[in-house]
Amino acid sequence: MTTSSDIFTDIKKDIAANRIILYMKGSKMMPMCGFSARVVEALRECGADFETRNILEDENLRAAIKEFSDWPTLPQLYIDQEFIGGCDIVLELFESGELQRLVDNE
Repeated sequence: MTTSSDIFTDIKKDIAANRIILYMKGSKMMPMCGFSARVVEALRECGADFETRNILEDENLRAAIKEFSDWPTLPQLYIDQEFIGGCDIVLELFESGELQRLVDNE
């Protein structure tokens, strides 16, 4: 049985290994909800090189990522190991140009 601490360890490794990672419903090639699709589109508009994790494939991950970030909704974006936010926050950052600055900060 996988414990939440095991999943948290996996999440930390994933976030450390990927400069930009989006926990979402579906994948960047096939988003499975409108919120996820909008965040993927904003990241693409910024020219971001990013990875995704499909929380629909793993119910344990779906529950754990919400607890890990202390954020109740998905998608969830991490850049440089920092939780950025969900769809509304990412879209606000995109509109203000701040998302572009975060993506470009390599």
